[in-house]
Amino acid sequence: MLAQCTSRKKSHRKSTTTSQNKIPSSIKNKIAEKTLEGAQTKKPVEKSPIILNDKNAIPFFFNYQKENPENEVRITTRFGSIDIRLFNDTPYHRANFIYLTKKGYFNGTTFHRVVPDFIIQGGNSDRYETARKRSEIGKYLLPPDTRNGHKHHRGVISMPSSEIENPYKLASPFEFFIVNQVPGAYHLDGSYTVFGEVISGMEIVDEINKQRIDNRETPLTNIFMEISILE
Repeated sequence: MLAQCTSRKKSHRKSTTTSQNKIPSSIKNKIAEKTLEGAQTKKPVEKSPIILNDKNAIPFFFNYQKENPENEVRITTRFGSIDIRLFNDTPYHRANFIYLTKKGYFNGTTFHRVVPDFIIQGGNSDRYETARKRSEIGKYLLPPDTRNGHKHHRGVISMPSSEIENPYKLASPFEFFIVNQVPGAYHLDGSYTVFGEVISGMEIVDEINKQRIDNRETPLTNIFMEISILE
């Protein structure tokens, strides 16, 4: 009896080994195809996002403006949309605005400053998300670019200078203002960089400029925005 059981066990092991060695070629092909498919669908290793600063911002935007030629954007608010064409002869300011737009920075920010019959200023908010986005993008300033002679006509978009002690009027890259004043705010010429103009929706600028404000020129009700690239 013992010999018979042993014999059966040996026979079972032999049969199992034989079946493993003789895998049908059709199954082998399927295994090879799945392995190749898995290798091809592996995601490439993403580069770490660049953190901009005063040293690398200009070299970064020098290359970015060549690879990202878009120059029209739409600002969407609860009052309606404002379409803007950015000037190609202010390449760093255009590239900066396009970069921030593609990063989604402006979405959820507000027109946080309104000066009646003068300007509306946007790109900031007191929300945690805005501060977090800024920290992820970096801390940098842009030099003014006024050599092209663009003037602060009504309807242009310009970039304010930083709030820090700033004798060279270095621009705060996260904010912008649109001139509402008629016929323009020409006392700003030469100090701030005009880098685009409203091509549609100036009536929305006027409506925002009429909103009630407090003694800090902040609208009493938040005016949120989203900015997208116009195709």
